This record gives sequence, structure tokens and C-alpha cells, in this order.
Amino acid sequence: MSEASHNESARLGHDHVFLGDDHRRNERRTWFVIALTTATMAAEIAAGTFYGSMALVADGWHMSTHAAAMLIAALAYVYARRNARNPRFTFGTGKLGDLAGFASAVTLALIALLIGWESLERLSNPIAISFPQAISVAALGLAVNLACAWLLREDHSHHHGHLGHGDEHHGQEHGGGGRHHHDDAAGRDNNLRAAYLHVLADALTSVLAIVALVAGSINGWICLDPLMGLVGALVIARWSLSLVRDTGSVLVDYLPAGDRLPADIRAAIENDGVRITDLHVWQLGPGHHGAIVSLMTRKPKSPSFYRHKLAHLRELSHVTIEVETAT
Repeated sequence: MSEASHNESARLGHDHVFLGDDHRRNERRTWFVIALTTATMAAEIAAGTFYGSMALVADGWHMSTHAAAMLIAALAYVYARRNARNPRFTFGTGKLGDLAGFASAVTLALIALLIGWESLERLSNPIAISFPQAISVAALGLAVNLACAWLLREDHSHHHGHLGHGDEHHGQEHGGGGRHHHDDAAGRDNNLRAAYLHVLADALTSVLAIVALVAGSINGWICLDPLMGLVGALVIARWSLSLVRDTGSVLVDYLPAGDRLPADIRAAIENDGVRITDLHVWQLGPGHHGAIVSLMTRKPKSPSFYRHKLAHLRELSHVTIEVETAT
């Protein structure tokens, strides 16, 4: 954003930065996890090639798919931060994390399909398994993914939003951010959640593989390995569907049925002869919502009067109010 544009936003009394409060911290965590995953991937591929272990090589390339998916999350963090004040983004870059999360959800679904397909292939065409080597590789993958999952865990104690000053133009008022809120669903960083689910999916497959391989090495049940693969594919597919639903809802401005914010806005405004004639509420970013409120009354007051009535709704970071006189 140019200096002149930034000064104009400052003069108007608000900006449109609707990034999550932990944006920078989550960005650093994601890059660290990418570095750890990439280093492990390179070590496995190199060791597998040197020692002739196809299991190590295969697991290394498998980790590369998750590193690539997490790279989407990291780049989304960087782009959203660098363009947070770009005026071409009408309501800021808060939704870029949900866009990246949606892409990651699709990638997770593809991974689930590939695991399911390969498991079915193994069921119909069993192959000999080198149990000790395969268990060692799965254990190494599990250790790395548990470390990554710990780094990417969400810290709900740090969620809070922003609300700032408002300005009035032609019967409208716009506001943007600095109050606290504790709505975990609204404050959830779906970009971080997507990266977390990727490493969790990898950890799940490692756990299931270890169980299947240990049982198979003891009892000779070769078919248990692909069966566990099918279980893992179904669980990952379910996670993917949940992530698609949550990120897609934000992208198309769909509020979940349990979201009480519209009802709370009506409860705060509709009294003393005031009636809301049009109301639009949508999510701007993690922990941030916007609202356009059109109201009608016989005794109109300034938009700031009605905005003050909404001050207790901590999720609201940007409010536009239009006042019409009832005839």
C-alpha cells in the first residue's frame, strides 16, 4: 500500500487489517515445521538410496507431499501479512488463510483417496513386508509428525480481535478493530488448522502402520497392513470434509446455524421504535466479523449512537450503519 493510501486510512480513523491475532507466530511455526519435515524427508531419501531401502525412500517422498501442502499455508501467511493494507483487498486479507485451508483440505482428500486405492491394491495383490525395517521407518515418521503437531497446536488463550474508530459519511459508519472476544469458532485460524491436520494425518497413518506391522510380524497377518490403511483413509477423508465445510463457509460468507451474532445485533438495536430492515453479517478473518445494518425509525439518531449499542459484541470489527427515517 502506498504511503498516501496508508495516511488516508489513518485520517479516516480505521484500517482493514483483519488478520488473526497469532498470525505472525503461526507463520513462524509453519515455516519451522516445513524446515523439520524437509530435513527429515531429505535424510530418509538419502539414507534409503545409500542403503537400498525402498521403504525409507517411499516414506521420504510421502513426507514431501505434506511439506508441499504446508508450504501453501506458509505462503498464504506471508502474502496476507504483506498485503494486509493493500486497498485492492476491499475487506483486507483475513480470508486468505481460509482459501489456503480450503486448498489443503482438497489435498488431504486426494491423499485419502491415494491411501485408500493403494490399500485396496495391496489387499488384492499382497506383497512381502520387511517388518523390522518398515516398523523403524514408521516410528521415525511418527516421532517427527508428533513434534510437528505439537508445534502447530492452537493456543486458544491467545485469541482476541480488533476494533478501532469509526467514521461517518452520508448516514453510514464504518469501524475497524480492538476488543477482545472468546469465540473459538470465529477465532479459529483455519490455515493453521489445515497444516495441523496434514501432520496429524501423517501421524495417524504411522500409528496404524505400527499397529498393523507389529501384529503382522507376530501373527503373520499381512492383510492387516492394507486394512489399517483403509481405516486411515476414511479418518483423513472425514477430517478433509470437515475442513472443506468450515473454510468454504467463510469463503462464501455463510454463517453457521448456531452463530448468534445476527440475533445479538437485532437484540441490541431493535428497541424504542427502531426496526432493522436489512442485515448482513459475515466473517472477515479469524476472530473478526463485519456487519451492514440498515435500520428505520421515526426518531433517527446519528450512526455513532447505534454503533455504541453494538460495542459489547466483541466479534464485530467493521460496522456500516445506514439510518432511514420512517414515514
